[in-house]
Amino acid sequence: MSDQNNESSEADANEEVAAEENVASDDQANTANDSSQEGGGVQTADIEKLLDQATESLEQATGKTASAETNPTPFDLNDLAPTEASAERQPIDLLGEVEMDLRIELGRTQMCLDEVLQLRGGSVVALDKLAGDPVDVFVNGRLIARGEVLVMNDNFCIRVTELVGV
Repeated sequence: MSDQNNESSEADANEEVAAEENVASDDQANTANDSSQEGGGVQTADIEKLLDQATESLEQATGKTASAETNPTPFDLNDLAPTEASAERQPIDLLGEVEMDLRIELGRTQMCLDEVLQLRGGSVVALDKLAGDPVDVFVNGRLIARGEVLVMNDNFCIRVTELVGV
């Protein structure tokens, strides 16, 4: 029997708190509507009033009082100007592990789709460069050098003969 009384008193208390919160939220909505209708915008006093109401509601919900002494401090960025330590050049060894796409272009040609579909093992494709013409060296899609093709120990190699755009 006492459990039912406790449950009903807790339910009554919860209903009262919910009713108070509804009244507070209705007051806030009415205050916001009144201020926006009067001046066409939100006034500083209205904002302060809403903040005070929110603080009170928060204090009631948590049971703790907000301290007015704890003012937020602005974030201070360090000086972003270069210092003497950063002005000295770093060794290029720092970039030694960066992977890049290197492509060697022997030449180019244009083909119709029908011609591409007819390619088989042993087919010959003519390019726009002659034998002995320099090949283009691209790094990450950018032409950086030209060179000549060599064969060394049964492997193709490129000897750079000209740096482009450096």
